Amino acid sequence: MVHSRNKGAAGERELAREIGRIFRCSARRGQQFCGSPDSPDVVTSIPGVHLECKRTERFQLYAALEQATRDAGEASVPVVCHRQNRQ
Repeated sequence: MVHSRNKGAAGERELAREIGRIFRCSARRGQQFCGSPDSPDVVTSIPGVHLECKRTERFQLYAALEQATRDAGEASVPVVCHRQNRQ
């Protein structure tokens, strides 16, 4: 459990760096500032986007999209980003 939590946190930090670099915006890990369980994995200055980060070997697209859609609510567009280990 601890290993997967650390891997998830590292993936969120990595995604925040990449989103900030690609879109030239501010981006940070969502949970690091006492976020709620339904807060986005990565918080950005891009309005109306809910980012969900999945760092897993066995990616389950529909489950990830369902979670992101549920957590995004009506006001945001759900976006799921995925990367396997060593890829």
